[in-house]
Amino acid sequence: MAKLVSKTYGEALFETAMENQRGEEFLKEIQKILQVLEENPQFDKLMNHPGISKQEKVCVIEKVFQGRVSDELTGFLKVVVDKERYKELPSIFQYFIDRVKEVSGVGVAHITTAVELSDEQKAATLARLLEITSYQRIESDFQVDASLIGGMVIRIGDRVVDSSIRTKLNDLTKQLLQIQLG
Repeated sequence: MAKLVSKTYGEALFETAMENQRGEEFLKEIQKILQVLEENPQFDKLMNHPGISKQEKVCVIEKVFQGRVSDELTGFLKVVVDKERYKELPSIFQYFIDRVKEVSGVGVAHITTAVELSDEQKAATLARLLEITSYQRIESDFQVDASLIGGMVIRIGDRVVDSSIRTKLNDLTKQLLQIQLG
């Protein structure tokens, strides 16, 4: 359900930004909002408090963001609060950010390996991803997970390439269990 909410609201925000040719502007404003929310966890507590009415929360949004971000974004925040979707705001914004990056030709790759890669290996991996995808630029997030045993898992959006030894061993185990003897 949460994924559907973030996609619905995020897509509406994305379409508004694209219609007005303000994708980059909205992106910068959203990154500022996310930074403010991250630096002020009390604000989240206030906005999620069940004892505070929707009208009061909408007034807080107006006082905090009016004049600091575009009117469209302030209005969007008010709608999110009014529809009681404030908890979904980070995932809504993440959906928007991902869509803007996608349209701009920027891919976001989450790469997990069994061991730490050298800078040369990371550069080679990113170069190969640029070759086999349609992106002009790749933003990467490298992580280490020793349970992979070897190989790597690459996740770009909803696409996953899993060439880890752990997965290959699990697949082999499943195949062996399906063999009937006798």
